[in-house]
Amino acid sequence: MRFAHTDIQVPDFSDYRRDSTKRAATRAQTAEERKAFTYLLVGGAAVASAYSAKALVHKFIGSMSASADVLALAKIEIKLADIPEGKNVTFKWRGKPLFIRHRTAEEIAVEQSVALSTLRDVQHDNERTQNPKWLVVIGVCTHLGCVPISNSGDFGGYYCPCHGSHYDASGRIRKGPAPLNLEVPPYSFPDEGLLIVG
Repeated sequence: MRFAHTDIQVPDFSDYRRDSTKRAATRAQTAEERKAFTYLLVGGAAVASAYSAKALVHKFIGSMSASADVLALAKIEIKLADIPEGKNVTFKWRGKPLFIRHRTAEEIAVEQSVALSTLRDVQHDNERTQNPKWLVVIGVCTHLGCVPISNSGDFGGYYCPCHGSHYDASGRIRKGPAPLNLEVPPYSFPDEGLLIVG
């Protein structure tokens, strides 16, 4: 409502407006068309974005999966006949040293008779081996990751030269700073004389 300059006429721009804005029915129809176009545009952009995001995530996750050469090393087959009794053989498995020890009857008897109260990380020898003649452990010291020396140390098992951890012939920590026993990987004996690790 105008309170000043009431004598001035408001210009009429009707001649300059589009015909669609002059009629109320056409004006409403055009608004609906604009809404439909907007919805169609937004919906199409959302679908395209979803497919792009899916492709990006799929490519990213695919890049994180193991390569063919790593998968080939995921399992290792070992012929046990090649390891003489009383000896320890080292293999490379998943980038880590793997110790396979063919234990003698004397070593088995000694390790099974160890009092569990004397162990830092309590595990009986039967818990660490599926077949008492074969000890399978990952050759990485649980202190700071050095590689122990086999058939050495105060307990005749493994000795870590970095900080003086001593393991027995069952891979259990007996002396030194290492807090845990040597890790036992998953393994199986599918056939007599064949060991599969992994």
